[in-house]
Amino acid sequence: MAFGVTRQELTAWKEAVLRGELAFITHYWLDERFPGITTVTKVGCRDIQRLAVWCEQHQLPAQYIHLRPPYPHFDLIGPKQREILMKEGLMDQITRFKL
Repeated sequence: MAFGVTRQELTAWKEAVLRGELAFITHYWLDERFPGITTVTKVGCRDIQRLAVWCEQHQLPAQYIHLRPPYPHFDLIGPKQREILMKEGLMDQITRFKL
């Protein structure tokens, strides 16, 4: 379950994904498989090839793209999450979620 985002932010992310844009949304998240991890950034794009190329550009394994129509996405967690948000210029998400 996602916490810390508004319905408006989630709707904007979904719309951007459906338009084929690379869209980023960070939210609080708890999963017992990942102790100590409290946030995830979902990088979504309807164009799976574009998302796969983006993954390769960031040395991320494209085989971990979640192919969940209509919102395919790659989950960023841990140190890689902060690193990529910085590269993408998304300092607002780093600050907001204290990454």
